[in-house]
Amino acid sequence: MVVLFYGIALFSCLIGTICGMGGGVIIKPVLDASQLMPVATVNFLSGVTVVGMTLWSVGRTLIKGESIIDLRIGTLLALSAAVGGLVGKELYQMVAAGFENPNTAGGVQGVLLFLATGATLIYTLRRAKIPPRQIKSRGITLIIGFALGVFGAFLGIGGGPFNVAVLCYFFSMETKTATQNSLYIILFSQTASTGYSLIRGSVTDFYIPILLGMVAFGILGSELGRRLNGRLTTRQGDWMLVGAMVLIMGLSGGNAVAYLL
Repeated sequence: MVVLFYGIALFSCLIGTICGMGGGVIIKPVLDASQLMPVATVNFLSGVTVVGMTLWSVGRTLIKGESIIDLRIGTLLALSAAVGGLVGKELYQMVAAGFENPNTAGGVQGVLLFLATGATLIYTLRRAKIPPRQIKSRGITLIIGFALGVFGAFLGIGGGPFNVAVLCYFFSMETKTATQNSLYIILFSQTASTGYSLIRGSVTDFYIPILLGMVAFGILGSELGRRLNGRLTTRQGDWMLVGAMVLIMGLSGGNAVAYLL
């Protein structure tokens, strides 16, 4: 079973790095579908893995001078996303407390992730016909970052393909540029929400070797994804994103049915 967790972390973070959506958006629904542990534990394991892989990915590109992160826009988005991450985690706790079985909140997460990913898929397929915007207002930028942080933390994934779509539409970014900026935002929002869980003491019991191994294999997946991403064209990157979204919709839709019905 431990090897299965490691494999999920490796695959998810490889795809997540290429597509700019972190690894949590795949790790979370896959582990939810397995029902091997409580939803709260899955949220935490996914969150810590994402923090590790995004820290490695973002840090390495910055140190190596390979970064195409727009620090002016990206930092505003990232800081407001960190605040949003705290709010999103609190909202999740409130929703989970409203159910007799807290795991039912996983069904709510599944529905929202399915809808958000579906909307993002439609945008991606019709992107050529939708004129992008170029937001310059700091206030609006902060609001967008906050919203991304709230949504990502509530879903327990840090961020998803919707991050890339938002960056492409509102800030006229190319897919590869949006990918790096998305990981930068996810690093801040997921660090904030995971730290909040630790401070609040809302983390359930888990097997330490699973956590450490998932982080290690998540970092390995991030490195492999970074190298592969450098060989892909923008069009190839777009189609990988589409494939990942179809996978996410299948997983999240199945989880919604399993937890709510």
